[in-house]
Amino acid sequence: MTGALLAFALAAGVLVILPGPDSMLMLRAVAVSGRAGAIRTAAGIMTGLTVWIVSASIGLAALLKASEVGYTALRVVGAGYLLVIGVQALRARGSLQRSGLLGTGYNAGLACNLFNPKVGVFFVTFLPGLVPAGADVGTTSLMFGGIFLVETVLYFATMILAVERLTSWLRNDVVRRRIERLSGCVLIAFGVRLAVES
Repeated sequence: MTGALLAFALAAGVLVILPGPDSMLMLRAVAVSGRAGAIRTAAGIMTGLTVWIVSASIGLAALLKASEVGYTALRVVGAGYLLVIGVQALRARGSLQRSGLLGTGYNAGLACNLFNPKVGVFFVTFLPGLVPAGADVGTTSLMFGGIFLVETVLYFATMILAVERLTSWLRNDVVRRRIERLSGCVLIAFGVRLAVES
């Protein structure tokens, strides 16, 4: 079991730091809303991850994997959500006053994570695949999920602290607009990719 936990921790560590919609949303949150907004966004993402992990461990997410219609519906909704927040980022005028589901904050983080069916499929396929023979799949999957959550928290904390050092730079309207445009383009690209994938 120790070997399996270490193997998962290494694999999950790599996956956590790979750029994806959650990371781009976090970068945007830091640039637009500062530390407090980024923490709220991270909390939403972590809640979404927890939902996926618990669902995978008790087998609910397996239904998503088995249901082509369910997966397709969630994929289309997720792609639409990423496209909307990407376009919204491109249209931003640099104002720090942003709120609501499609901006930054808890709801944005939660929606970004829950509307991405790849997260659920990842946990359904990846977690059980590393469970040692004879171990309880549900319990071990929860342990793996806990490791993933801890590594994600550490990554987001590092991101917030590292970027907080550049607060004055990020508060510059020109720089912030460039970050908005970059994150908008990347989020739109993720949305298009999610929409066209089978």
